[in-house]
Amino acid sequence: MSILTPFLRSLLLTSVLSFTAPLILVGAILIGLSLLGFVPLLESVGATGVKQVLQFLATFGSGQPFQGLVIIGFVCGIVGGLFDTFNFYRYQNLRNH
Repeated sequence: MSILTPFLRSLLLTSVLSFTAPLILVGAILIGLSLLGFVPLLESVGATGVKQVLQFLATFGSGQPFQGLVIIGFVCGIVGGLFDTFNFYRYQNLRNH
């Protein structure tokens, strides 16, 4: 049985999930802060929070918040793929001993 097929399947799945996790997290934070803006006396907290998150994302995206979000997701996907590769390598070495 080829060892390459399970490795590539695992690597692809890990990379995709690692890419989407920060996107979902930042999206949930933005939605939560936006909904907080509808609560009386907390409108300014919600608006300020959204503004701060967008400025943070713009830092990584050369002034574009969406580009910053994609960059963060891409880097997390690469790190997840590297971790999966390391884990696969360690599993192969430990299994042979």
